[in-house]
Amino acid sequence: MDNNLQTARLFSCNNLFFLLLLLSSNLITLFISITFSSSCSLKPQLQPSAVEPPPPASTEDEKRETSNLAAADLPPEFIAFTSPQKLPFGFNKNFDSDQIFPPVGSPCTLFPDELRRYMSYKVNGSCPDDEILAQKLLLRGCEPLPRRRCRPAAAAASAEPYPLPDSLWSTPPDSSVVWTAYTCKNYSCLINRGRTQKGFDDCKDCFDLNGREKNRWTEKRTSNLDFTIDEVLAVKKPGSVRIGLDIGGGTATFAVRMRERNITIVTTSMNLNGPFNNFIASRGVVPLYISISQRLPFFDNTLDIIHSMHVLSNWIPTDLLHFFIFDIYRVLRPGGLFWLDHFFCVGDQLAEVYAPLIESVGFEKVKWEVGRKLDRGPELNEMYLSALLEKPLKNSW
Repeated sequence: MDNNLQTARLFSCNNLFFLLLLLSSNLITLFISITFSSSCSLKPQLQPSAVEPPPPASTEDEKRETSNLAAADLPPEFIAFTSPQKLPFGFNKNFDSDQIFPPVGSPCTLFPDELRRYMSYKVNGSCPDDEILAQKLLLRGCEPLPRRRCRPAAAAASAEPYPLPDSLWSTPPDSSVVWTAYTCKNYSCLINRGRTQKGFDDCKDCFDLNGREKNRWTEKRTSNLDFTIDEVLAVKKPGSVRIGLDIGGGTATFAVRMRERNITIVTTSMNLNGPFNNFIASRGVVPLYISISQRLPFFDNTLDIIHSMHVLSNWIPTDLLHFFIFDIYRVLRPGGLFWLDHFFCVGDQLAEVYAPLIESVGFEKVKWEVGRKLDRGPELNEMYLSALLEKPLKNSW
């Protein structure tokens, strides 16, 4: 009897032990499966955001504080480049703002009303005819422009362009342009506006190919500021200048002159109250539609020459100008040339601000000429700088 009782107790203890062991192993398995769940699970875990109620809306002060905290964790150089910068001369009607916005980050979201109008289009259909709105967004840093799935407006009866070389010095037909965005509605108006129109327009007389454009950069110098293309090319070995960029090149006469010398130049231009990009393309050279605040879309150490006339001047915020000239240095090959053509500023600014800024980038001076800018009157004390700068063949750092 005692033996049977003892056997029963032993059997009961063994069962209890195995039961506890089974429970323990199941608990351990459950713990491991929860803690180290595989990403290949057929039933992925719910994220907290899917089950938790959304946080209460932040106040403006909280949003500002969060933004400041986020900015505090970013490199100062990134903040300097991506921050809006005040235009030196205040509000600009082309930008519709007194600030310039570098196209880094998400500047499009800063202008929801304009963005909403711009992005309201039928997918696979025609884009709205709203070039002014598109350019305004681009000049506010919304680049690349987000509209992607519609067909841009085009002239109803477009004509084939004139063949080369005739196209280089011919005014294209009016039917090659959609004129909605511009004050002038034909090329005849644009050609004559330098003589008939009061007020300022960008490159006001450069559509007139029989006017000042006809001899620009080729005629004998009457001023030490007026370099000719041939004297600039003579600085380098023949044939070593092959490709380059003209920044803010108007109607691309510089590119045409260089093409006549077997040099390929891409011209950046905005359409500021005129179809500059259409006109450039009609002449048979390449337009590039980017703003002054955009990083140049070329790889490091690739271009032989970069030219800019008037566009790089004191209307640009100083830090942005510094970034841009460093970008010019970046894309020029060692030994490449930067032709800064008629940079203008107020007298004291040249010695105190702009000369040190340009010199800090690292170019070697080939030509450096300073003169008075008198077209708006001597009382304004405006100055011109024309400089030919070379990127060193060998880095000094």
